[in-house]
Amino acid sequence: MQILPLNLVGAVRRSGSPAPADEQAGPQHAAAGVAVRAAAVTKRFGQNVILDGLDLEIRPGEFVALLGRSGCGKTTLLRTLAGLDGITSGSLQVPRALAAAFQEPRLMPWKRAWRNVTLGLRIPQARERAREALAEVGLAHRENAWPATLSGGEAQRVALARALVREPQLLLLDDPFAALDALTRIRMHRLILQLWARHRPAVLLVTHDVDEAILLADRVLVLEQGRFVADIAVREARPRSAERHGFQQLRARLLHLLGVEADEPADPAAGAGAEPELHYAHH
Repeated sequence: MQILPLNLVGAVRRSGSPAPADEQAGPQHAAAGVAVRAAAVTKRFGQNVILDGLDLEIRPGEFVALLGRSGCGKTTLLRTLAGLDGITSGSLQVPRALAAAFQEPRLMPWKRAWRNVTLGLRIPQARERAREALAEVGLAHRENAWPATLSGGEAQRVALARALVREPQLLLLDDPFAALDALTRIRMHRLILQLWARHRPAVLLVTHDVDEAILLADRVLVLEQGRFVADIAVREARPRSAERHGFQQLRARLLHLLGVEADEPADPAAGAGAEPELHYAHH
């Protein structure tokens, strides 16, 4: 999970006002009461429209998951919110304090864990802050470890500590658990929910995993060809279980939106009341 701490200032064009070919707009700071506000955001690469007039609001402290097939514009949207890519037209507001996390930790191999946490950070008592952040992710005993000695899950937790130490108001996560084994992923899900509950940043999680989206998020968005086709509130109480009927109903609905259907049980003896078998496709 790569963490990019960002303080962003950018001139944004108003909705419907296209930017010149050699100029792209960036995000402004969000107004009070909203963590993210996008209005009519369009992003083009040449003749290809990647984001097509998107409107989006994320409230402070809200956890939002974004699903969609490969190539639908999920990562592009995240990169525009992070200020890594400009927008062609529309308006975009984000908090001054944000961090973005990607699949690979990208720790500096020549820096110990605590120095990776404070990378680029210029604050008093930086090492003490790093220790506190590492303790929060369960790595107080590994503050002096070299990255090469960390497991995949430990490296991800160091990256999370690097985000936490910056106290972001917005945390952008681009499929950060995709490369982890199943057990480590479960642990990371629990950890991210604990950290979110403690620090309450707004979160936008891009994922290909429907269950992950339902387990973690307050809302699930579905992006298709650069447009939102669904914005669904997750009303299941936390902690959530994939065994609950409401969870399974929402999973089936989201899979349908992603072009994956539930089949009836192959064994007729299973009876009409059996749960449908769901076939997952990671596009």
